[in-house]
Amino acid sequence: MSVRKIPSGKWLCECYPYGASGKRIRKQFATKSEALSYERRLMNSRVGDEFQDGSGPRLSELIARWFEMYGKTLSSGAERKVKLEAICSRLGDPFASQFDKNMFATYRERRLSGEWNPKGKKKLSEATVNREQSYLHAVFAELKRLGEWSGENPLTGIRKFREEEKELAFLYVDEIERLLIACDESRNKDLGVVVRIGLATGARWSEAEGLKQSQVLPGRITFVKTKGKKNRTVPISPQLQAMLPKKRGALFSPCYEAFDAAIKRAKIELPDGQLTHVLRHTFASHL
Repeated sequence: MSVRKIPSGKWLCECYPYGASGKRIRKQFATKSEALSYERRLMNSRVGDEFQDGSGPRLSELIARWFEMYGKTLSSGAERKVKLEAICSRLGDPFASQFDKNMFATYRERRLSGEWNPKGKKKLSEATVNREQSYLHAVFAELKRLGEWSGENPLTGIRKFREEEKELAFLYVDEIERLLIACDESRNKDLGVVVRIGLATGARWSEAEGLKQSQVLPGRITFVKTKGKKNRTVPISPQLQAMLPKKRGALFSPCYEAFDAAIKRAKIELPDGQLTHVLRHTFASHL
């Protein structure tokens, strides 16, 4: 048993909260209830000042705990977990108690230098490093709210890099006309309708491309499982309604690559990273 009475009359808590290969914790208490309470605190991976010597859970364990207790409820939780694990790997998976401002400051300096970039990949942006900082900060903040982390948030007080504002491209009327012609000429027969949905509703590409029959009602479309985790209903014209396939389940096949080709055929130049976002920006600019 990890909690037992010893000859002195006191109660001993002896356990390995971080596995058999981790540090053994032994502490005596006057009462059994105090010893059991301490044991529960340790086994729940709550970390405090007692682990400032470089023991306790590693950063990867906190990330796993964050995901199980909160992250998996986010629409992009699994994707964020993968990114957090990659950050953790680059950091060398330190003990959480030893992860501090200086460690992260050194990390982001090396990150921006391109040290971990795949060969041939362009320079990393300040915005990417800022997002990584936000992801890690959120892990500690959420675990603290949940009572799983009793130390300070190691990233509190670190100023993010100043980011250059991105050019937000949108399409002019003549460009829209050229694009729709190119889409209608595509071998992918779903492309023209998907693009028209994006232009008419401001839907994200994945929302328009992944539309199902159950989301379509007379005169309107309801987008579900959106990025904000809220359903969103928008009106559509009778003309667009008539173009929607009359079938059950998913209405369209994947057409991202066909859209990329149509943009090129229409001779439309866009900033990097705005291939499908241009439809949302165009919708907003023509309101």
